[in-house]
This record gives sequence, structure tokens and C-alpha cells, in this order.
Amino acid sequence: MSEGKSRPTPPPPGPPRLRLPGSDAALELPLFLPVYQPGKSDASMHAWQAEYGVSGCILNAFFLYKDRPTRERFAAEQVDIHDEIGFSGLIMTDSGAYQGFNRPLLLRNRKIVAFQDAIGADIVSPLDLVTPPGDTRTVAEKKLASTIKRVREAQQYCRRGILAGVQQGGRFRDLRRQGVEELMALGIEYLALGSLVPFFNVNHHLTFVAEVIRDARAVAGPDMPIHVFGAGDPVELPFLAACGADIFDSSSYGHYAEGGWYMTPYGAFRDAAALAASGITCDCRVCAAQQDRECLLADAASLRRHNLWTIMATVRRIRSARRDGTVTALLAEVLERHARLFPDSELPGSWAALGPV
Repeated sequence: MSEGKSRPTPPPPGPPRLRLPGSDAALELPLFLPVYQPGKSDASMHAWQAEYGVSGCILNAFFLYKDRPTRERFAAEQVDIHDEIGFSGLIMTDSGAYQGFNRPLLLRNRKIVAFQDAIGADIVSPLDLVTPPGDTRTVAEKKLASTIKRVREAQQYCRRGILAGVQQGGRFRDLRRQGVEELMALGIEYLALGSLVPFFNVNHHLTFVAEVIRDARAVAGPDMPIHVFGAGDPVELPFLAACGADIFDSSSYGHYAEGGWYMTPYGAFRDAAALAASGITCDCRVCAAQQDRECLLADAASLRRHNLWTIMATVRRIRSARRDGTVTALLAEVLERHARLFPDSELPGSWAALGPV
């Protein structure tokens, strides 16, 4: 290079993306994977893709596996899960770990992992051991050790997809950090934080969940995709993303609808008068077609559509804030409106206690 000329400035890094196995395609993060139930969800994946911009989903491979005719058809016809549900985007499968928490599955880890891989899941889950907050340290340690062992075993049977390295550890931050360290030593390419759902349900108190995500990001480094199992409340997602989470999944859009809850970016409402007084508007097709919020709150099917649209719109807003460098402003705006609308919420206080992002 001649004297007096400066080196060209490299272009700024693009937004973080998740690359699909065996493909040049990559999905911009953060990413929300709605839970999809083949034959039970009230819309096709094609409709979800077209109406909401859904680019990935998660479904329970255990339910497919336990149905013998379905399992045999997958094997005999070599059916791919993408063709089965008519979706070309990212498909993550769950192993049935949650079902195993409630009852014996009579299923081996290697069997369900091999099944997920054989049907073409892009991201495969091991049969980890759910560790709720009530578990003692001794129990949490044993479940963590067993989960790590199962991840190691699953690596032998996951050949086509990406294996999710699942973190457990219950309510013990040091065990959770240890879990991430052991998973990184195994060479995982995708980190999933498990058993955090109970911590989401305590009046938006985010301290523990945020600390777990921050710890995981510190250990895993800046490039590791970090998935928070069960996160699906739009008011919480910007804060979890700011802590370092990239991927979320949930059936919250449906569970909230069944309880008559109308999701907004600032909190959920079940009272039409309170919703009207909030001044919050929505651009989704459901709200455009049904101006009477009282009727909408009584219609679970319409609420499901609205709620899913709201979650996806929130994710798009987070992506935009990441690209524009306005994450701090986004968090401040959500905090201010949420605190005004829900003065008893613990979100503002718990977030302030964490310190700067």
C-alpha cells in the first residue's frame, strides 16, 4: 500500500444469524419458534409463514415417535419432517423431556435423538432432565450430570442436524455455569437453557433468568446461539435478548388466549376497559377485522392469532433495534409504558437491580 493512503474501513458486521445445516440459508436473530402441533394447530405452517413471517417452529418429536403408525411411516417412506408439515423453514424438535418430568416415558435418549435426526429436524434435542426450582442442590447436581452424559451420547446419533446442548442446574447459578462450561468442552454448536419457565411466571421478575443468560453468554462467547426454552411473553423478550439470548420458543400465544389474555408489547390484558384505556393499538388482521375488544377477548381462536402476531412483531422490533443500535432506547420505552400500565409489576425493579446491559 502506498504511503499516505489509509486502509479501507471494513464494513460493520451484519446482524447475527443462525445458519441451517446443509444449507447456505441463514436466519436473522433473534428468532421466535412457536410450538406447532401437526393436526392440532388451527393454522398450517404455510399460513403462519405468510401471515406472521414465521421462519422457524418447534414441535414435539416424542408425540410423533410414540404413535407407532406415524413412526413406521416415517421409517418406511423416509418422510422428511419438513414435507410432513409443509414447511421449508427451520424446524427444531423437542425430545419429550417435559413429558418425562411428569411421567415415565419408557424411552431411551439415543432412540429419540436418532429419530429426530432421521426425520430431518434442523435442531435436535436430547432427552434432558427437567430441573424445577424446588429441586435440592443434590438432585440438581445429579440431573445436571445425567443431562451432560445424555448430550455426549446424543452427539453420536445426531449426524444431519444441529444438536442442542441443554443446560440444567435448577436454581443454582454456579451449577448452571458449570453446565455451560461442560457443554462447551463437548464442542456443542447450539446452547439451550432449560427449566427457566417457572422463573418467568413470577410477576415478570427477571433477575434470575437474566443472570443465567448473562452467565451463559460470558462462558459461551459472542457467537454461540443461545436458546431460552419456554420464553414467549413479548414484554420480556427485549430484555432477554439484551442479556444475550438469541432464540425463544413457546406455546404462550395459545395458553394466554385460552385464559382470555390479549398480548401487547407492554403486557397482557384480560379486561376490555383496561385495554381501551391503555391506548395501545394493533395492526394485525384480527384487530383490524374485530374492533370490539370485548368480543375479541372472548374469542380464543382470534386471540391466538393476535398473540402470535404480537410476538413476531416484537421480535422484528428487536432485530431492528439491534441493527440501528437503539436497544437501550427500546428497553427504556417498554419499561416506561409497562410500569405505567402495570404499577405492581416487578419487571422495572428487577431489571434495575441487574445493572447496565
